[in-house]
Amino acid sequence: MFKHEKMLFHPVEFEKPNPQYAALLHEQLGGGNGELKAAMQYMSQSFRIKDPEIKDLFLDIAAEELSHLEMISQTINLLNGHDLNYEGVPAGEVQTHVQLGLNPGLINASGYSWTADYVTVTGDLCADLLSNIASEQRAKVVYEYLYRQINDKKVRETINFLLEREEAHNAMFREAFNKVQNSGSNRDYGTTKAAKMYFSMSEPSPADNPFAKTDVKAPSFN
Repeated sequence: MFKHEKMLFHPVEFEKPNPQYAALLHEQLGGGNGELKAAMQYMSQSFRIKDPEIKDLFLDIAAEELSHLEMISQTINLLNGHDLNYEGVPAGEVQTHVQLGLNPGLINASGYSWTADYVTVTGDLCADLLSNIASEQRAKVVYEYLYRQINDKKVRETINFLLEREEAHNAMFREAFNKVQNSGSNRDYGTTKAAKMYFSMSEPSPADNPFAKTDVKAPSFN
């Protein structure tokens, strides 16, 4: 069950309209590393998780990602202003101005529709956690790129908050992976000598190359 509280997760403000940046910001609304993708991925993955603490973690983060979706949509609304004007968007999606009446759409910065193909679900907790860690990392990268391309201090505050929350999610998923990394696919594989061998195919190779050791261990996070 979900409950909508009208107060945003973090205040959203702006200094002036900027339709071009609103088009860029759609990447985090309906893009492959955006908030809708994250919410749907974590929620979908949660359905088969047996560990109650980790299941709640996935659902809690999924719910927060939906709140981020609301923040992004509101920011896009503010930046688009109140007048339809596709000429204010020299590059990127223009659907907001010619099809949607300035309503934020589930599209990326180029105007391509969101798709469930963005969502990764394997049923293996280790694999899904590693996928989520990578997803949060990629979302951080996109927010960092977006942050660099706007001078609006109020919008920057929103982007910075969202970027920091992605880092928090990343850390929580890493902690969960540490808890279960000896289970599932991590337990079923890596038991033979061949699974722990590394072949250095680069010549010359640095003498102190840590990856050239024969004993390869499963990843862990601090």
